[in-house]
Amino acid sequence: MTKAIMECINSPHLFRLPAEKEPLEKLKNLVSVKVALEEPGRENYLLCRQCQQIITSTSEMIEVSGFHQHTFANPQGILFEIGCFRKAKGCWYPGPATEEFTWFKGFQWKVAVCSRCLIHLGWFYSGNESFHGLILDRLVRSTESE
Repeated sequence: MTKAIMECINSPHLFRLPAEKEPLEKLKNLVSVKVALEEPGRENYLLCRQCQQIITSTSEMIEVSGFHQHTFANPQGILFEIGCFRKAKGCWYPGPATEEFTWFKGFQWKVAVCSRCLIHLGWFYSGNESFHGLILDRLVRSTESE
């Protein structure tokens, strides 16, 4: 194994215990996002968990490298479960793009934040194509009838 992988595995951030009451709340959010994928006949909007701003919809979901959902650790060992979306109109992108530590070969990334409350929601990836990798537990579901 490479040194970087060993550092991620041995990082205290990778296996840290969540704060009290956090596990159930996080589980509910992950479940609500995943359930949104299974409701036919409804437009399912995904909102910022912090401020309820509309970020994207399930109709914007795409697969990248064969999957919609991915789990990655950053160089500090913090784990992120992300979903890939074609568009995320509720995001804003402060700062320049970089290829450093990219999770998707051939893509540059920029940080993506909520355009209303500025909380970090994920990353915008650009290359031959572009997409958003959004942190699933920072989104909640809202539905409206078509």
